[in-house]
Amino acid sequence: MATVVVIGAGLGGLPTAYELRHYLSAGHRVVLVSQEPNFTFIPGLIRVALDLNPLDHVQLDLATLARRHHLELVQSGVVQLDPHQQVITFAHGQTLQYDYLAIATGAALNLDAIPGLGPHGGYTHSVCTPDHALTARAAWRAFLANPGPLVVGAAPGAGCFGPAYEFMLMADWELRRRGLRDRAPITYITPEPYVGHLGVSGIKNAEQLTADLMKKRGIQSITNAEISRIEPHTIHTADGKSFPFHYAMILPSFLGASFIRNTPNLGNAKGFIATRPDGRHHTFSNIYALGVAVELTQPDQTPVPIGLPKSGEMTEAMGLAVAHNIAVELGELKSPTTTATLEALCFAEFGDTGIAYMAVPVLGHPNPQDRRFSVAMQGPWVNWTKAAFEAYFIQKMAWGLGVPWFERLGLKTLFGVELTRSLPTR
Repeated sequence: MATVVVIGAGLGGLPTAYELRHYLSAGHRVVLVSQEPNFTFIPGLIRVALDLNPLDHVQLDLATLARRHHLELVQSGVVQLDPHQQVITFAHGQTLQYDYLAIATGAALNLDAIPGLGPHGGYTHSVCTPDHALTARAAWRAFLANPGPLVVGAAPGAGCFGPAYEFMLMADWELRRRGLRDRAPITYITPEPYVGHLGVSGIKNAEQLTADLMKKRGIQSITNAEISRIEPHTIHTADGKSFPFHYAMILPSFLGASFIRNTPNLGNAKGFIATRPDGRHHTFSNIYALGVAVELTQPDQTPVPIGLPKSGEMTEAMGLAVAHNIAVELGELKSPTTTATLEALCFAEFGDTGIAYMAVPVLGHPNPQDRRFSVAMQGPWVNWTKAAFEAYFIQKMAWGLGVPWFERLGLKTLFGVELTRSLPTR
């Protein structure tokens, strides 16, 4: 019987482990590896940073989940991977032999790319990890007591812009609610070619709706911007401009996990893994990858480089395909292998309103207008939908459900979105 290991227990790794446990008979081991003690619903960290929700609102204890749902849990980081001997070495010194491996590590944060980028030894905040959100929350509380210029943005090479828009517009809403907005001018600094791009070009209405909302809220935007260095209370861009701040939240660019970067022929120079359509590594046939760990090329050539977002939905779809295909490989499923469609649906909460951005699919066509559909829609219903989905996602993680049939049916029925499709048989 096989040992199947999933590295990472986030939005991609934990659902993938659940899908594997659902597909595979009891004789197969499903091992979940995480250096964090909790599953965290990362999109919920924006509300944590703005002191609107406690951290435990978006977390579940992994040891409890593993016991409840028949997963073996290794609570450690990975320091070395030998894909030839199929051995993982952990930070605590132990090793584990695997038959199949699914890498769902998420991102390492490229905080060294810009001098002064925080929060570790720098001057800005992020909402990318639980620790970062708590640090940002403490600083936000201090900022509310002494408001001043607020700068939100993203570093060159960043690919996930949604959290920046959410933080910026929710901060604006919260400052207005407290009667402090006139004391806190807001500037958005981004490498995007236009506001509302979000790393995916050609989404109908996205630029207009986003730009109109920012104009209505009195937010200045600086596009095609390359942040070059950050000093205490000042952000500098490559074109010589400077922006003062009392509080700054700047999203970093991403790298792959360090063990990927340190394993020859596993990933590219930044640590992202190129995969076949079925999620399998091109060289090591028993290694699969999903989510942020996967190499996806940004098709847009922009003045300042940007990455391609890998949304939670895209990550779930990749994990669903990987689990299915490993089960097919092990003879547990008698069906064709599948591939993730990479159809993105993003609900962005902006205080008293929100915008839903849809690109179906994100990639796969030479021109954005050739997508099946893409559109942005605005209204308070977006916030209600996001809140409902967050509650549902956390509950399904507690229940041990990966991507159940009724979720897939709902996405297809309500939004025309499909997560996977069968690959042609050879």
